Amino acid sequence: MSRSLQVQNVEVLVSGRLLKRGRLAAEYYEWVEEPDSFLRDLAGAPSRIDLFTFVQHVSNLTPRRDFFYETETLAVLPITSYENWWKTQVNDKTRNMIRKAGKAGVELRVAEFNDEFVNGIMAVYNECPVRQGKAFKHYQKDFATLKRTHETFRDRSDFIGAYYQGQLIGFAKLVHGRGVSSLMQIISMLGHRDKAPTNALIAKAVEICTQRSVPLLHYGIWGRAGGLGDFKKHHAFQCFELPRYTVPLSPLGRLMLRLKLHRNAADYVPEAVMKSFLAARAQWTRLRFGAGGK
Repeated sequence: MSRSLQVQNVEVLVSGRLLKRGRLAAEYYEWVEEPDSFLRDLAGAPSRIDLFTFVQHVSNLTPRRDFFYETETLAVLPITSYENWWKTQVNDKTRNMIRKAGKAGVELRVAEFNDEFVNGIMAVYNECPVRQGKAFKHYQKDFATLKRTHETFRDRSDFIGAYYQGQLIGFAKLVHGRGVSSLMQIISMLGHRDKAPTNALIAKAVEICTQRSVPLLHYGIWGRAGGLGDFKKHHAFQCFELPRYTVPLSPLGRLMLRLKLHRNAADYVPEAVMKSFLAARAQWTRLRFGAGGK
């Protein structure tokens, strides 16, 4: 169970029953720019928060605060120019996949976020109830919910559409921030993966970043087990190790941090056990959805 509150015009998500943990609701797309001021206002909020955790801005990997911290790994692509990325950062196989999209007739363009585009998103999401071995959380969501979900940060986002014969078969939402742009969403139809639209969407995102002189493109967490690690590596994303700070704001928070019990339960699961769990979940999902699960 979670709730949210506003601190310095930023939404903070608070979760937990006994131990109340807080973090930015839009973490990785918003950052705690002035921690001291933010933490003072957070401590004075009407809702109790025992521990607050935040990640240092992706542009600086060196810890700059005296708070307790652990390592957070993000997938980040350093960009100097599109030509350099194309010629030296990605390999021949990746370049051929991107070319394949163009040869197959896939058109990439920045799209207007309107009702037609949201309907296209619905079609992409409703293609299959399963993605990456688990039930797909956006499957069969209604129009209003999807529109509300995707219009966040609209004033600083580009929506990139991958079109085939006039149909939206994939899209990416690229959110621009200070010194970094982030792929908040990138997905393509499984039925068109032979045309490599996702590879082409990455290339278009890199192109947009170079046009804006953005030096870093962020694409989610690096991850401990499973996920899209190989796909990210093939497109030259690197593992950036950032400090994740955890700050106690109450006596209970100080006690739990001292006892090293400040994390969520899943964080204590060994990687080998996590991989086994993910494999078992994928198998169960396939059995549950039958031929509909991909």
